[in-house]
Amino acid sequence: MHAMTDLKPLTALVIIDMQKGMLSAGPRNNPDAESHVASLLSRWRERCLPIVHVRHLSRTPGSPFWPGQPGAEFQDLLAPQASEHIVDKHVTDAFAHSGFERWLHQRGIHALVFVGVSTNMSVEATVRSAACLGFDCSVVADACYTYDRPDIDGRPRSAEDIHRVALANLSGEYARILRAADLLA
Repeated sequence: MHAMTDLKPLTALVIIDMQKGMLSAGPRNNPDAESHVASLLSRWRERCLPIVHVRHLSRTPGSPFWPGQPGAEFQDLLAPQASEHIVDKHVTDAFAHSGFERWLHQRGIHALVFVGVSTNMSVEATVRSAACLGFDCSVVADACYTYDRPDIDGRPRSAEDIHRVALANLSGEYARILRAADLLA
C-alpha cells in the first residue's frame, strides 16, 4: 500500500539516536531493527533521497552520550555519509532548539519517515512535534525499538508492550505506522 514508489520525491528518512551507547542500554524488543534501518538507509541512498541522522548529545557529564564518548558515536553500520544531514539534540525531541524544522523547509521536504530508538521516547516525541508542525509522518514499526521499564507504579513492563503502546499513541493522529517491507517492496 505504501510502496517506495508511492513516496513523495522529497521524503526524508529520519534515523533517530542509532548510537553506540544504545547497544547496551538494557533488555529491548525488535532485535532486527538495525538490519531494517540499514535496508531502508541503503534504499534511500540508492534513490538519492534525503537522509537525516539525529544524534543525542547529553549535557550530563559522565553520560555515555556526552560528546566525545564512544556511546555518542553513530553505530558503524548506520554511520552517516558526508552528504547526509546530522541533527544534534539535547532533549528527546529532535525539533527542540536544533534548527531541524528550518533545514527541512529550506529544502522543501514535507514528508518524513522515522526509524530509530527509543520508540516511546525520542521517536514518539519527535514524531509528535513533526506532525504538529505540519509534516506528513510515517513510522516504521519494525525499524524502531525500546527497552523494558517499570510503569509509574513500579510494575515491570516489557519493551514490546511499551513499543506497541507508543506506536498506538502515534497511529492516525500523528503518523502512519508501516513495516520496512512496505517501503522496500
